[in-house]
Amino acid sequence: MIPRARHLAAAALSGVLLTLPALTGVAPAAQAASASKVQTVTLARTKADVQKVADYWKPDKLKDADSYSPAAPASEAAPASSSGAVSVSNQAIAALRKAQGTQNVAPVAPRQGAAKTMGKVFFRFGDKEYWCSASSVAARNLSVVATAAHCAYDPRQGKAADYWIFVPNPTNSGEMPDGIYVGSSISIHEDWVGKNDYDYDYAFVTVHRGFTWEKQGAKYVAKDVGRLQENVGGQGLELGKKAPVARVDAFGYPAGPQPDGTRPFNGTTLQTCVGSTRKAVAPSLELNFGVQLAPCNFSKGASGGPWLVDWQSARKLGNLVGVNSLTWNRDAKGEFDAVSSPYFGAVTGDVYRHAAAQKILSNVM
Repeated sequence: MIPRARHLAAAALSGVLLTLPALTGVAPAAQAASASKVQTVTLARTKADVQKVADYWKPDKLKDADSYSPAAPASEAAPASSSGAVSVSNQAIAALRKAQGTQNVAPVAPRQGAAKTMGKVFFRFGDKEYWCSASSVAARNLSVVATAAHCAYDPRQGKAADYWIFVPNPTNSGEMPDGIYVGSSISIHEDWVGKNDYDYDYAFVTVHRGFTWEKQGAKYVAKDVGRLQENVGGQGLELGKKAPVARVDAFGYPAGPQPDGTRPFNGTTLQTCVGSTRKAVAPSLELNFGVQLAPCNFSKGASGGPWLVDWQSARKLGNLVGVNSLTWNRDAKGEFDAVSSPYFGAVTGDVYRHAAAQKILSNVM
């Protein structure tokens, strides 16, 4: 029997604590046996849809964005019939594998300067605004963002987030120098949609061309700035990276309280954790193939931020191997001490390739 003091507490990055047994781990290779079942959810299909989202996030509203709540992940699943998600056929997945290949993806620098891939996503569930962390990922359509699934789709409601945008490299004053990118569609695994399974708490969101707000007289006018990857670059993607890994650099914008109530982070500054990995399970959250990174005291707000290997600090590029999903208080003390991600394997590659194959509008403004 495990002594009470040795029990581990894990939490979705919303801060909901759950008492769990010690980590036992399951070989990540076992996940490869799962069928690849990709689902897609439309966010903004037409120019009118994009304009509606843009109008919602006018500069005055964006200046208050840091006061919004970090997203709370779902705790129970909604009936599949109300999900709004559309399944992708096995034939379509096979075609994507043939067209795009199944190999890892190399990081790509922007047209000018160092990469600025990391940022925040802002969105609304119901009548409340939320935000999470995210990053741009290199893709054929130059328009893919990686984040946590709970930062884009809520199984409790059986619906995607409303007014979803990605803002790379936001400033503390609410300025968005590298553009605002409206979400076009979400690519996720059906077990997140139907089961709230944290083995699939990742989403690849295809985004439309970006824009910035320019003030002309008494009003603001949206100016097209082009595609995401051209402006900020894209992180690479490495699949099948099994724990243990000696070094992973994790990034995010944490803001929530620690278990003792303290708030060392305010959500306005990009934070980093550097550590090694091990396997992780959280049975109550259906996490059987998780990867845990320690040490790390990230709190809510860091959800969806990238895990990178082979990080090049000068170029600000590396290879994505996970996203912040759950935070852990392993020693049951006052501060979180680890964070975990779903395992990124072959199934993840299918979800990514589907997002990378989506088309976007050629002109949104």
